[in-house]
Amino acid sequence: MATGISTGPDGTALGPTGRPVKEFPVPEFLDGHGPARIISLCNQKGGVGKTTTTISLGAALADYGRKVLCVDFDPQGALSAGLGVRTHDVTTVYDLLLSSRTDPHTAIQPTNVPGLDVIPANIDLSAAEVHLVNEVAREQILAGVLRKLSGEYDVILIDCQPSLGLLTVNALTASHGVLIPLESEFFALRGVALLIETIDKVRDRLNPAIELDGILTTMFDSRTLHAREVLERVVEAFGDTVLDTVIGRTVKFPDASVAGTPITEFAPDHPAAKAYRQLARELIARGAVA
Repeated sequence: MATGISTGPDGTALGPTGRPVKEFPVPEFLDGHGPARIISLCNQKGGVGKTTTTISLGAALADYGRKVLCVDFDPQGALSAGLGVRTHDVTTVYDLLLSSRTDPHTAIQPTNVPGLDVIPANIDLSAAEVHLVNEVAREQILAGVLRKLSGEYDVILIDCQPSLGLLTVNALTASHGVLIPLESEFFALRGVALLIETIDKVRDRLNPAIELDGILTTMFDSRTLHAREVLERVVEAFGDTVLDTVIGRTVKFPDASVAGTPITEFAPDHPAAKAYRQLARELIARGAVA
């Protein structure tokens, strides 16, 4: 996996973003847990690494002593499959959305990573928008669910579906921050402005506290001019909002998904695993995670 490290005129090591390479410190373990900061991983384009990032970031944060809950909010259930948890004949996020009487604790499943739990989803979730459309305060239903769990976790990561519909608006309304995984490809770049416009509307109308925590470049291959040009344009457009951590393209991600294990556990010494541990450190250093 190419890293894109180069040097500046003064010999300073430069990362793929063109900035000096930073070393983010290993965080200290926390004395206690909660209340959680809720972060949505969101992009209306599919195949940009949202689910992979949710799984890998969650596992990396758990390795640093954070108690993490991942919420599968995509009817495809890829997050649940990637963490090796059951999705049928169990309580899912769909059940929690449809009934306020269902205890959200009944939907939580542990993973093989200590400190990392998940609320699963399956294809039933695809019917949620139809059921919720006539509900009072329909955009705030997920927020009510997560409020009951917030005190037990340090961070809650919501893996959104590739859409800007009612489910994604629910996720954004429930969140303190948004992380945008962005594939280093031109057509992926085109949709970012629309997504940020949606976040601004949610901030104005539903959730004044929501912040853009960062744009994460994924599937980056420094060997291609196209990928380098896209990353350069993203940095020009969004400045420090673009995270220093860059996730490279590798076949290890699908291998880890098939195994139902995060890349940090499946291949802990692989550059991709190291990149996600760096992402966890960077978000902690930026204050996006406790």
